[in-house]
Amino acid sequence: MAKSLPPLTWFRAFEAAARHLSFTAAGAEIGMTQSAVSQQIKALETRLGSTLFLRRPRGLSLTDDGRRLLPQVGAALETLSAATAGFEAGPRADLLTIAASVSVTQWMISPRLADFTSAHPNVRLRFLSTIWPDDFHAPRADVEIRFGSRKQVGQGAVELQPSGLVALKPPTLGGPLSTLPLIEAVGTSGGWSRWRDIVGDAGQPTLFVDSFGMALQLAARGHGVALVSEILASDALRTGMLERAHDARLPAQEGYFLWHANENSHAKAFADWVAGMR
Repeated sequence: MAKSLPPLTWFRAFEAAARHLSFTAAGAEIGMTQSAVSQQIKALETRLGSTLFLRRPRGLSLTDDGRRLLPQVGAALETLSAATAGFEAGPRADLLTIAASVSVTQWMISPRLADFTSAHPNVRLRFLSTIWPDDFHAPRADVEIRFGSRKQVGQGAVELQPSGLVALKPPTLGGPLSTLPLIEAVGTSGGWSRWRDIVGDAGQPTLFVDSFGMALQLAARGHGVALVSEILASDALRTGMLERAHDARLPAQEGYFLWHANENSHAKAFADWVAGMR
C-alpha cells in the first residue's frame, strides 16, 4: 500500500519558514504561532527522516536536504493555488448569489439588470444555473427563483406574476395559429395539448425543448410559436422581438417563485426589484 503524504500544513509551514528563515515570520504569514510552526516542521523532519533546518542562535539556515526540498514544495503549493484560484469569487462581502434557471437569467433578469446594478453599484452578483425544485435542496444562494408547483417550491417563496402561459411568435410568421409550427417546452403540466383542450385552435408541436428559454429562442429565430410563461415574455414583447400569436392566456399549474434570505439586505433589495418586474 502506498505511504500516505504528510499533512499539507507541514509543507506550508516549511515553505514559509524557508522563505523567511524565521519560524516567527512564517507563523505570522500563515496564521500560526512560532511554536506551532516549529512543531509542524519538526514533525515533517521526523516523517522524512532528515533535518531540513539548522537552528542557530542568530536564526535559521537550510540544510542541503532542505534546499533540495524547497523548490519542489514551492512548485506544488503554487500548482494548488492556481488550481483553486478559479473557484474564488473574491471577498464575500457585497457578493450576492442568485440561483435561477438560464431561462430566467437570460429572458427576465438580463434585459433589465443595468437598472439594478446602477442603483446598487457596490453589490457584486453571482448567478447559479438551476431548473427544477430539487436543485434548491442544498442552500447555496441568497436569492432563489424556483420553478414548479406551489407544493414543490417550499415554504417562504412568493409566486411571481404574471404567471399564465401565452403563445408567442416572431412578427415575420404570419397566418392563423392553427396553421403555424408549434414549439413545445416539455416537462411542465401546461402545454399545447392543454391549450387545445381549453382554447382550441392549435395543431401538433413539431419542435420539443426542455426549457421556456429555449422555446423563446427558437421562436425568436422564426422556427414557430412558443407557449411560455408570460413573465419571461415581457421583454421580448416590449422590444418587438416576439408578438402574441393568440389573445388567450392559459392558466399555469407551475410558476416561478421568489425566495430570499431575510437577514441579507442586498438579497431583499434584489428580490424587491425582481418582484416589481412586469
